[in-house]
Parts: sequence; C-alpha cells; structure tokens
Amino acid sequence: MTDTERTPAAATGRKQPFDLGTGPGRVLVWFYGVFTVAAASRSIVQMILDFGKAPLAYVLSAVAALVYGFITYSLVRGGERARRTALVCCAAELAGVLIVGTWTLADPSAFADATVWSDFGRDYLFIPVILPVTGMIWLRRARTA
Repeated sequence: MTDTERTPAAATGRKQPFDLGTGPGRVLVWFYGVFTVAAASRSIVQMILDFGKAPLAYVLSAVAALVYGFITYSLVRGGERARRTALVCCAAELAGVLIVGTWTLADPSAFADATVWSDFGRDYLFIPVILPVTGMIWLRRARTA
C-alpha cells in the first residue's frame, strides 16, 4: 500500500466521494426499492388482467415504477452524476404526484381505477408525495458533503 492510499482524502485535498446509499440514503434505497416492486407488480397485474378498464391509470402506475426503479438504481450506484440524475428524477416524480393527485381530485371520472399517485398517494399512506421531497433533501445534502 502506498502512502497516498493510506492518507485520508481530506489530508490530500481530494474530496471523498459521497455514498448516496448510506445512512438516511439506505432508508431511501429501501423505500424506493419497495415502491418499485409495488408499483411494477400492481401495473403489470392490472395491465394483464384488465387493461381496457383503465389504461391511463395502469400506464401511469408503470411510469411510476420506472421512475422509482431509476431512482433506486441511481442511489445504489452513487457518484455525482447519479446524484444529479436522481435529483432530476425525484423532481419529476414529485411533479407527477402533484399533477396526478390534483387531477384525480379535480376530475375523479378521468380515472376508472386508482394509480400509485392518485389522491397524492393516499392508498400508499401518502408516501409517494413524501418520498421525492425527502429524496431531494437527501440528494441536495449529499452534494455538499
């Protein structure tokens, strides 16, 4: 092992890479992983069994699953580029939750069945609206660490 490898990053003036999936990030990885599986499972079953009933709702749930999966992957991958990408995805997720949540309250007849983001995620204990906000706070903190 060379002296450079033994010297802490702070002593050499290099910033140590921030691991997005540690500490509170680990909880986010867990929640996003669970929501990826939940949203994907829900949308796949609904699309297979009764796609004609509510295609918009089922496709939106599939989109939510993709967004959750991508954020999970970015948090696990780590690094600055993944952090920025996850931050953009969390903002898009929050926009989706707010748009779909407002839409389902303003015009309930537009959705023949609920999506993951319906009523701001009421069926999921409002976690779909809390999760992206929490994610963005963590990802912004990770930038300065």
